[in-house]
Amino acid sequence: MSRKHRICLENVTYHTHSRCIEKKPLMRSEKIKELMIFVLNRALKKYHFELSGYTIMDNHFHFYIKTLKDGETISRIMQFIKAQFSRRYNRLMNRTGPFWNERFGDTIIEFSDDPESVFFYILWYIGYNPVRSHYVQDPRDYPYSSINCYLDKNYKSPVKITLHDFFIKLGSKSNERVKKLLEYEEQYRKRIFSQYVYA
Repeated sequence: MSRKHRICLENVTYHTHSRCIEKKPLMRSEKIKELMIFVLNRALKKYHFELSGYTIMDNHFHFYIKTLKDGETISRIMQFIKAQFSRRYNRLMNRTGPFWNERFGDTIIEFSDDPESVFFYILWYIGYNPVRSHYVQDPRDYPYSSINCYLDKNYKSPVKITLHDFFIKLGSKSNERVKKLLEYEEQYRKRIFSQYVYA
């Protein structure tokens, strides 16, 4: 069966994700999650793109990557991140063999019927990933996620996050944007709760 053709475009937002080999929790330790932060920072220095969000879990990650005009393709950016991380991980752990379970998955947000709503749903989906996995009770308490970059303008992120245009358009002031973002959070929570109740 042939592999699905990757759509590589400029000026679009990709939600990308990938899992460790055999879905093992190879990124469980803080040291290894910090390694991913290091690699993300290297990628941002090397290539022309914006990182608009991320969550690093024990056995997978989620990134929001916006490609830019005359910048590298999503394939080139992700190839660098995944290859750099696996090479450094294997060297650090005195390990050989593949690190990742499969090709990275991706969704282009602008291709959806309602890009803004989809963007904020996924932003909270990846933000709540550590909550669903019982790492923390509140997504704001998880250190390897970018959600606080959107909620607190003074938050010091370990990796450069470019707030997405969809968020900027929520209001003319920071508090207006955050208020509307929290409304999206409430919608997300109600949707998830209803799935648990009626499933």
